[in-house]
Amino acid sequence: MEIQNKYKEMIKFGAVGVFATLLHWGIYYLILYILGDSSSNKLYANIAYFAGYTISLIVNFFLTTYFTFNSTVSLKKFTGFCAAHGVNMLLHFLLLNLFLGVGVSEKIANIPVFLIAVPINFLLVRFVFKKNQTNGIESK
Repeated sequence: MEIQNKYKEMIKFGAVGVFATLLHWGIYYLILYILGDSSSNKLYANIAYFAGYTISLIVNFFLTTYFTFNSTVSLKKFTGFCAAHGVNMLLHFLLLNLFLGVGVSEKIANIPVFLIAVPINFLLVRFVFKKNQTNGIESK
């Protein structure tokens, strides 16, 4: 029964992640559309990316708390969640600007960013959860 619950939790975690990613991309493209097509203005891509990331992070937190882990919201949980994702956000922006700097269009630069950052983030989060489990700290 415990293994079945872990699989359900993993599926929920994945579903929330996919939804948050799609939300991030949707906001990114919407803001790029609103600001106008200006391939020479990297500021627009950064504004769009930051807004998309921030909004999807907040939605991700609430969905992860309620849907994935069936838990309650607290400031401590939100702070920890944001700190863990702060490293991820920095990686996203470094990669975004790397790809923009080598000439990748802002319309597709987020694709390689996600392809690199998401697996790295998963490994970091997995490491944190496994470390907390071995120290006897509840990972939820």
